[in-house]
Amino acid sequence: MKQYLEAVNHCLKNGIDVESRSGKVRKAFGYQMRYKFDQGFPILTTKKVAWRSIVSELLWFLEGSGDERRLAEIHYEKKRSELLEKKTIWTKNADADYWKPKAKFEGDLGRIYGVQWRDFNGVDQITDLINGLKNDPDSRRHILSAWNPSELDQMALPACHIFAQFFVSNNKLSCQLYQRSCDMFLGVPFNISSYSLLTHILANECNFDLGEFIHTLGDYHIYHKHLPQINEQIKRDTKALPILEFNSKDIFEYSVNDFKLKDYECHPAIKAEMSV
Repeated sequence: MKQYLEAVNHCLKNGIDVESRSGKVRKAFGYQMRYKFDQGFPILTTKKVAWRSIVSELLWFLEGSGDERRLAEIHYEKKRSELLEKKTIWTKNADADYWKPKAKFEGDLGRIYGVQWRDFNGVDQITDLINGLKNDPDSRRHILSAWNPSELDQMALPACHIFAQFFVSNNKLSCQLYQRSCDMFLGVPFNISSYSLLTHILANECNFDLGEFIHTLGDYHIYHKHLPQINEQIKRDTKALPILEFNSKDIFEYSVNDFKLKDYECHPAIKAEMSV
């Protein structure tokens, strides 16, 4: 994951310091990273990343849910009634003061990623994407969008990773993600692994081999409150990437335990507070 560390260093050295909506940041604009899947599964090794959270969130997106408590059910594999004190990576967004008056029920996040993926003004983008990849792999229209201008006010968090395009060459499936807002310490590591996992799932579903994940960053930034943690992380040596293992299922039938990382060796986790 040297590409990620190079992006972090570029931001540290060349970014500007500004006051943002959720705290002071050092930010830069426009950067691209490429991860070839034949070199291993893209996940940070300079700190432990919460793999189970990555998987459960992606399955939640694919389900089309905007219910934070449903994410808890997927993550913990328990009934909602057993999860009253359990939190997820989206709990703070669901509980945010600016969103609470709009929420229609406890845990409601509005029309965020998964909702847009499965119901973008009536269009099931995931089903259409799979059909397109299977029936017309050379098309230039293999698009997945979470940025719906007409519904931004109905989202607890307007989409940060907004637009993915899929590409088939020599029977290999690749994905390029454009991310408008990139929290380099907490968010981006999740996004790299999440869209890499999605590409693996789609390749399996459509009988493709694996190409690469291309990550294009718009406004990429480091919160000043994360500077101590990120300076600790960039001092660490990278390790070999793991291999993703999973059994073939229908894309909408996976559970969080279906996906295993073989030989994931990493440095210890580094805790930091999420900004909302």
